[in-house]
Amino acid sequence: MAALPSESARRLTPSATNKEDMTLNAATNNPRRRRVSAALRAPAVATLLAAAFAANPSVTSVASAAPSPAPASFATNCGTKPITMLGYFETGFPDAIDLAKLFTKQHPNVKWDVRQEPFAALTQDAPLWMSGPNAPDLIRIPTWSGLVKDHLLKNMDGYYKTFGWDKFPASDLAQLRVAPSGTPTGVGPLWGMGINYSMTGVFYNKALAAKIGMTSAPKTLAQFDALLAKAKSDGLLPVEQFNSAGNGGLIFPLQYLMADYNIASSGSVGAINKWVFDQPKATFNTPANLKAVEHLDQWIKDGYFNSDANAVPYETMMSRFEHGQGVFIFDGDWESGNFDSHFPGKYGFFLFPPLTAGGKQGAMSAPLTYGISATAKYANCAAYFLNWVATNPAARELNVVQGGSNPGGPPNLPIAPVKPGTVTAQTLAAGNVIAKDDGAMGFIANATGSIDAEGLTPAVQKLFAGQETPTQLLQAVQAAYKQELSAP
Repeated sequence: MAALPSESARRLTPSATNKEDMTLNAATNNPRRRRVSAALRAPAVATLLAAAFAANPSVTSVASAAPSPAPASFATNCGTKPITMLGYFETGFPDAIDLAKLFTKQHPNVKWDVRQEPFAALTQDAPLWMSGPNAPDLIRIPTWSGLVKDHLLKNMDGYYKTFGWDKFPASDLAQLRVAPSGTPTGVGPLWGMGINYSMTGVFYNKALAAKIGMTSAPKTLAQFDALLAKAKSDGLLPVEQFNSAGNGGLIFPLQYLMADYNIASSGSVGAINKWVFDQPKATFNTPANLKAVEHLDQWIKDGYFNSDANAVPYETMMSRFEHGQGVFIFDGDWESGNFDSHFPGKYGFFLFPPLTAGGKQGAMSAPLTYGISATAKYANCAAYFLNWVATNPAARELNVVQGGSNPGGPPNLPIAPVKPGTVTAQTLAAGNVIAKDDGAMGFIANATGSIDAEGLTPAVQKLFAGQETPTQLLQAVQAAYKQELSAP
């Protein structure tokens, strides 16, 4: 549900926000735990967006319609006098805060006032914050359409020209382009940038996996099904997963299965991306998606998930998994740095296996997206920061070594080396597979501003509780999607 007016008003009050005073001279209390996000790595975007970008040359020429900001130097964009940037970052994702600290270390006149908010608040309350008297200079933006339509985001095509973002892969930026009307995605002006790029898949506890006879990653969905069944029969919990309100973690395996069955029926994940990017006539209610939901429903009936999943938030899932509960979790590479740093050698990662051995694979894969408020006080400095994140050697290294994610940016820039055999090495290698298979998907929870909270999460919770059939789930999600897209 959308936040009640009183809750929204409370979040607008600094004393009630999840605020972290980041003068960056004082110690900060950053949570190590990352909250799951729809921000997922895109080594190569699906053909749909690449084609849309190529077919619309206006996406590069639009820059002439936006005011050109100052030249690309730090001094002209951020000045030399002390300033304090207002940032709204996602709770539990320390990368952004660590990058902000590093930026201040290099540029001491820039301090940060960072307020951390959970994913649900960012999707629901961003319009309130961005239309208020103290609009954030930089804000984590999971979904774009409504903010673009309501003129709350700054058109960044001018920065595209100033900072030379034409050197970035066009497919990476295509996901950040939205038509001025709010739909579709993949065409129109540039409205944001990613601070890194993430990849989803399956993490596993190596010791527990060995107990059920897993000597290598499963090559097919049938082999994975067999591993889940073996774990269950041996008295182990096959999958620890979160699925609490506003935290629909079963969306992860659902979309993995959707990728498998869509690739089997059409050869690609194109139909999924059409729906995610609000393309005309896109629908969630397809035969391939029905097979995916039915497969997930069978896993639920077979008892492969923790029985209390509907009450478990992401942080609890991670705590349990780190303490040995569950052979597998469905998650993303934002945990790679955590596993490598705090549990070296304990965990592994693999992409969700295809229906047939050697078949194409799909994964949710997109940038961790940030935008600039249309009325931001320090918009130019925020844009400079986003460019710095992608191009500064120290910032790029931080993203890889501490965050476990690809830093993106110009393809000629090096990626910091990682130790072979680590989880980070496995997730970075997975990106190459998805690029080869053209299997990158936008996250279905990002299709519209409220589809996660009002469509998908309630649907997978009802499916888990036995209160909804697979057919009813597809119908309910598509109805919520159409209702939001048709809203004035």
